[in-house]
Amino acid sequence: MVTIEDARAIAVVLPRSYEALVRDRVKFRVGRLVYLAFSRDETMMGFAFPKEEREALVASDPDSFLMPKPSDMRYHWVIVRLERIDRTELRELIEDAWRMVVPKRLAAEHLGD
Repeated sequence: MVTIEDARAIAVVLPRSYEALVRDRVKFRVGRLVYLAFSRDETMMGFAFPKEEREALVASDPDSFLMPKPSDMRYHWVIVRLERIDRTELRELIEDAWRMVVPKRLAAEHLGD
């Protein structure tokens, strides 16, 4: 099982990424854009994800991934249960979410194509 500390270690080193505490919830942002958010009990992580692909992701592993709550469906967002993923998948989810909120040039410089 991965924890918020594992996620923090990945997110804090990404360029322009910073941590914010909003209504007792840890979130990671680039500018004003939130790309990661943790549940208050830190067992689930919401992350930026293309809207057009989220149904397929959730359907591929409904025990791990959840659709966002109805009021958040307008956003590019999906939720994952942290107990269901490993560190490799956590890194991929965080880096892909970060890639959605930074300029393409910056993402390519830091992560490659």
